[in-house]
Amino acid sequence: MTQKLFEPIAMGNIQLKNRIALAPMTRGRAGEKRIPNDLMAQYYYQRASAGLLITEATVISEQGNGWIDSPGIYTDEMVEGWRKVTQKLKSTDTPIFLQLWHCGRASHSDFHNGQLPVSASAVKLNGDQIHTPKGKRSYETPQALTADGIEAIIQDYQMAAINAKSAGFSGVEVHAANGYLINQFLDSKTNLRNDQYGGSIENKYRFLKEVLEVILNVWSKDQVGVRLSPNGIFNDMGSQDFRETFLYVAKQLNTLDLGYLHIMDGLAFGFHEKGDPMTLAEFKNVYKGLIMGNCGYTKDDAEDRILNSNADLAAFGRPYISNPDLVERLKNNWPLTPFEDMSLWYTPGPEGYTDYTPYNS
Repeated sequence: MTQKLFEPIAMGNIQLKNRIALAPMTRGRAGEKRIPNDLMAQYYYQRASAGLLITEATVISEQGNGWIDSPGIYTDEMVEGWRKVTQKLKSTDTPIFLQLWHCGRASHSDFHNGQLPVSASAVKLNGDQIHTPKGKRSYETPQALTADGIEAIIQDYQMAAINAKSAGFSGVEVHAANGYLINQFLDSKTNLRNDQYGGSIENKYRFLKEVLEVILNVWSKDQVGVRLSPNGIFNDMGSQDFRETFLYVAKQLNTLDLGYLHIMDGLAFGFHEKGDPMTLAEFKNVYKGLIMGNCGYTKDDAEDRILNSNADLAAFGRPYISNPDLVERLKNNWPLTPFEDMSLWYTPGPEGYTDYTPYNS
């Protein structure tokens, strides 16, 4: 098999040295104040042999929070913290995109001084309990956003995009996957609205459309990506019309000429079983720009998707936790270090985060 994974590729005006991306993964090292730090800078620097780095999901506002110790991008201190990361990467030739995040209903009032989380509609997330600053809690029925509330969040996305540019990022990825707020507007399971943001697929897409409009006023189109999870069950998602919905979304995104479309086509996080899983080939038929595939890939999975022209880039998540030199290991067929203790994925400090060593070091 050829090793096309390791060939360079252009993403608009951005040159990538290979086709491997560090997938966004929540790691919970930003502390209670959600300010990125030197430890996080070291983590991304260790993984800079990737063609593209995508940060962990980063909340756009206080309202967007829903995960303990995840970073934000809505205060000056957070911007300065992220600048430590981007400055450390200046000595590499690796672009880094900030993933913009709003948890929506996948949150709890403990994060919001007693205020309920928000969503497209008042539909409760059925699932395991959520970890909050006050301990494990059951999910709550969220507040359905008003039109004014939606407009305020769109402005939060715009400010987050401005802050990301100020922090020195190469671009931004809009998190519209995994059952978080934008996904809650796209999915008919969670969007029961009967106004301009609900009902038809066109209306359910409107929120993402308006978010992208304000972000594209800040960033050039090749500096913006979008992430979708059409097959995903994470955070209690999945609707019967998923195929129709996500093909429509991809067709609309195709008109924007974005840097890339990031699609979680794998089933590593579960499958909602509302029909046959969607494939990258389906998206490639309607989306003509760069497609990044992701979700539980092996090297062979990634190579197969690229060789078959169904994907242009491949993102790796969990293997990157314990293999900071993943690109080198894949290229040379060196063995991967397994992640042996999942309890360390989200804990404070370097253990299970920056203490993995390169091969043969």
